Amino acid sequence: MTENTIITEERVEKYISITLEARNKATPNKLSNDDLERLDSMMRMCDDYFSDAKYFLENGDLVRAFGAINYSHAWIDAAVRIGFMDGHGDDVLFTLP
Repeated sequence: MTENTIITEERVEKYISITLEARNKATPNKLSNDDLERLDSMMRMCDDYFSDAKYFLENGDLVRAFGAINYSHAWIDAAVRIGFMDGHGDDVLFTLP
């Protein structure tokens, strides 16, 4: 096995850190009330998966922790990609529109 095929605690913690950075960087764009509700729902999913990742990590379930943190980041990335949030030009943290 190579380094890139092993899920370690350090790798999960790295992705948690990256996702937290993305969550703090992205800011809502001016949206209609309906789109604000959609964004709120997306960010709840992001936050729920983030919490799940930390829970799984604390309980030694690295596979589920890694999956959950990637789902968490995907929700933020999707919100930026569809224009609900501004990624402030950061094409490392986000898939920009």
